Amino acid sequence: MARYRVVFDRETCIGALNCVGVAPDFWKTAKDGKVNLLNSKKTGNQMFELIIDEKDYKENLTAAKVAL
Repeated sequence: MARYRVVFDRETCIGALNCVGVAPDFWKTAKDGKVNLLNSKKTGNQMFELIIDEKDYKENLTAAKVAL
């Protein structure tokens, strides 16, 4: 089974929350109005990473597309 890496730059988040609507099991609204990538690992100042399975790929790809 393929695995994918979701990379999230929280600094660039504008708080539109579209990703939460599309993939609520992965994205959660934070108190500051931005979002958090659930169960992710911090890899830099405002950078986060999460490894997902193939079954979660389409949902997270859609979340990324609506966030643009």
